[in-house]
Amino acid sequence: MQELQERSPSDFLGEAIGRRVLVKLNSGVEYRGILSCLDGYMNIALEQTEEWVNGQLKNKYGDAFIRGNNGNYSNESTVYELV
Repeated sequence: MQELQERSPSDFLGEAIGRRVLVKLNSGVEYRGILSCLDGYMNIALEQTEEWVNGQLKNKYGDAFIRGNNGNYSNESTVYELV
């Protein structure tokens, strides 16, 4: 059985560039789109972004920028890769 290797949030996000992801904020709002880039502060940019609130599509954006929190990213939001 293969052991699971722990990855840092930045490693995971780096591997997910160009893929569809879901970003869930502490407020419960979800953003779904293609991860286009991130920086050292864990700010991320999404393309073809959809905003979901309480399971309902609220808005569509061409591009969206979600601000990280100076290395404390895991406390600000959760990112899932969509398959």
